[in-house]
Amino acid sequence: MSEVEGAAVADAEDGRLFELSEKYLALQREAREFAASVRDIAERADEAGDIDPEMRKRLAASGIGSIMVPAEFGGRYERVDSLAVTLAREAFAAESAHLDSLLGMQGIGSYAISAGGGEAIRDEWLPAVGRLEAIAALALTEPDVGSDLKALSTTLVRRGGDLVLNGRKSFITNAGDADFYCVLAREGESYSLVLVPATASGVSVAKPHQIIAPHVLGDVVLDEVRVPENHRLGAPGEGFTLVLSTLATFRVSVAGAAVGLATAALEEAVRHAAGREQFGVNLARLGSVPGSLATSWTEIEMARALTYRAAEAAARDPLANLHLSSMAKVGATEIAGRVVDRSVQTMGRFGLVQGSKIERLYREARPMRIYEGSTEVILDSLAKQLVKGVAW
Repeated sequence: MSEVEGAAVADAEDGRLFELSEKYLALQREAREFAASVRDIAERADEAGDIDPEMRKRLAASGIGSIMVPAEFGGRYERVDSLAVTLAREAFAAESAHLDSLLGMQGIGSYAISAGGGEAIRDEWLPAVGRLEAIAALALTEPDVGSDLKALSTTLVRRGGDLVLNGRKSFITNAGDADFYCVLAREGESYSLVLVPATASGVSVAKPHQIIAPHVLGDVVLDEVRVPENHRLGAPGEGFTLVLSTLATFRVSVAGAAVGLATAALEEAVRHAAGREQFGVNLARLGSVPGSLATSWTEIEMARALTYRAAEAAARDPLANLHLSSMAKVGATEIAGRVVDRSVQTMGRFGLVQGSKIERLYREARPMRIYEGSTEVILDSLAKQLVKGVAW
C-alpha cells in the first residue's frame, strides 16, 4: 500500500472521526475480513441476475446475517441495530454490491415481521432469515407507481376468513429468489402489509428489466393469492407505518454502502496514480490529480462522519432521527457518484476497461441515488421539515 493510499484509508480503519465502541469495532473488523474473503467471487456475483449460491453459502456460514433479526429469534443483538447494519454494509459494498444487497435485503425484507408479525409468523420466518435459510423481500413499487406509493393498485380483501391479493409489483429486489414477500396493498381506503410466501398459489415472477449494475430483480405477479389472516403484518391500515419504520431503520445503511463504495473507488485511483509516471512526474503529483484525490478523500470523510452519526442516532430511535438518516443517504450517495467519476478520470483509459473493479464501482454507484428514496424526493421531504422547524 502506498503512502497516499494508506493516508486515504487510515481514518476509516481506526474510526478516529467517530468513536465506535468495541462492540462495533469488532463487527467492523469481522465484516471487512469477511468481505475480503469473497473477493475471488465478487466479480461473478456482481454480474448475476440471481442470488449467487456460493456467496449465499459463505455469508450464511459467517453468521453476519444474524445482525438482521432480534436476539429473540437468533439475532446477534437485542434488536436490529442501524449502526451495526451500516458498518457491515460499508465493508461489504467496498468489495461486492451483490454481497451488500444480499445482506441488506435480509433486514429490509423482514423488518416488518419483527415489528408487526404475530408470534407464529415471527417464529416461522425470522430465525431462518438470520441464518439465510430464507431469503426476504419487500414488495412496494408497481409498474406505474414509484415514489408515490399511495397511488398503488394492488388490492387486499378479506374473503372467507383469508386475505386475497391481486396486483403486480415491479422492480422488486430478490424477486424469484425470495422465500416470502412483504407486500404493501390497498385495503379499502387504507393500506396494509401482508406476508406472502413465494410458494403461495397465484404468485409468479417475471423479469422484464435488468439495470446497469446487474441486480436480483423482477416483477411479482399476484393473481387471486390467498393467505391466512395471521399473515397480516400489523393491524389493518398500518402498512405505511411499518414501511416507514423499515425505512427509518435501514435508510442510513445505504449511506454506509455508499461510503464503502466511494472508499474502494478512491483506493483504486490512488493505487493507479501512485504507481504511474507521466511527463517524468508521478501521476499523484501531476497537474489537477492531487487536488482530485484530496477532494475525494475530504468528501468521503465528511460523508462517513455524518453517516456514523446518523446511524448511531437511528440505532437509538429510528423514527425520531429519520431526517439525519435521510441527510446521510443523500449526502453519501451523491458523494459516491462524484468520487467514482473522479477516480475514473484519474485512471484515464484504464478506468474505462470492462471487467475492472473501477468500472464495476462506476456502474454500481449510480442506482444508489435512486433506490430507497431518490435524492429529489428526500430533499423535498427534508425541506418541508426544515420549514416547519421539525428538524431543529
